[in-house]
Amino acid sequence: MSGFVSFVSAGPGDPELLTVKGAARLREADVVLYDDLASGAILDLARPGANLVAVGKRAGRPSTKQHHVNRLLVDYAVTGARVVRLKSGDAGIFGRLEEELETLREAGIGYEIIPGVTSACVAAAQAGIPLTRRHTSRRVQFLTGADVTGELPPNLNWAALADPEATTVVYMGRRTFPALAARLIEHGLAADTPALFAESLGRSDERLVRTTIAELAEQLARGGAASTAAVILFGALAGDDRS
Repeated sequence: MSGFVSFVSAGPGDPELLTVKGAARLREADVVLYDDLASGAILDLARPGANLVAVGKRAGRPSTKQHHVNRLLVDYAVTGARVVRLKSGDAGIFGRLEEELETLREAGIGYEIIPGVTSACVAAAQAGIPLTRRHTSRRVQFLTGADVTGELPPNLNWAALADPEATTVVYMGRRTFPALAARLIEHGLAADTPALFAESLGRSDERLVRTTIAELAEQLARGGAASTAAVILFGALAGDDRS
């Protein structure tokens, strides 16, 4: 007897931004394997008696190894359990989804992927701006600010990232943004390009800061380590305060 795994994208942490389908799977689940950023009030939607298992991974903090998460998914599913893998944001964007899917395929376990609201969309919405604009910002690009070593990824497409007519969103880039900004300026992006720094989206301590890429790089270089999740948007629209 084999169970089934539902990959539920939790969005930024606000239960009201969870999809109806995702909430239904949580109410049906026997086991919920959840990320740190997909905990809190969203877990209140799980049915009473469900086994809630923390498997979060956070930079610079003790974290569950990916191979252990993979193993848990299989171990619970083969018992016939209905398993929810609760991931923050949208599971398909910088969420190590592929490794977990491959493990389930190899084990012959069925799964589904339920999309969610990614932090780029939430940050723009909270700031009252769109991610695109006809004629001036017709392209959106997502970038991870950290590779598997925690450093700025090598071999980036600097011409694309320094395009002033694109809206660029940097995930997991708080620590590496000063280096990223310096390279962007070297490749022709103006130092006063608007930037939006958004942290703790959808939570009581949410903070939005409108600045420029140069000023934000200076602020983050001085700020030291932080435990809150953040996303950075830059481009012409990032400085727009029209709702």
